[in-house]
Amino acid sequence: MSDLYTELLVKKEKTPKDSLIKYGLIALTAIFVVAGLFIHPLCLIGAVLLGIADYFILPKTDLEYEYLFVNGEFDVDVIMSQQKRKKVCSFSLKESDIAAPEKSHRMDYYNNNQNMKVLDFSSGNTEHERFAIITRVNEETCKVILEPDQDLKDKMKKTAPGKVFLD
Repeated sequence: MSDLYTELLVKKEKTPKDSLIKYGLIALTAIFVVAGLFIHPLCLIGAVLLGIADYFILPKTDLEYEYLFVNGEFDVDVIMSQQKRKKVCSFSLKESDIAAPEKSHRMDYYNNNQNMKVLDFSSGNTEHERFAIITRVNEETCKVILEPDQDLKDKMKKTAPGKVFLD
């Protein structure tokens, strides 16, 4: 029997907030460097601290999500600045409650549930078709939002036909 396997890479679109954080931190670091060179040398300590903050914060403004689907098992990784990879979520489609387009009438009950944790691994563009999967992640019921292509949707439907809806 052949395995149902597919990979998909989805790039998160940059928001104005991401750009503000990125360029604001860079500008602030540059200001502290100039101030340390020309005004007071203690400002260089602030520049070093800001440089360390830049190292940890800036990669989080350029994200890609990789979906790996193998025989009903989902793994979602986040790739920061095309350099650092981190596994953020794993779940079984067979153990999920339902999977359907986010705007489907089948998701009405879940969309109105304010207590459910939402894990958004989509590009952030509301014009793209987003798919919601209600499942348990780390013993907590979550709504996982993805942007699958047609191939991934077909393989999901083939794996769990009673739980995956494409309407």
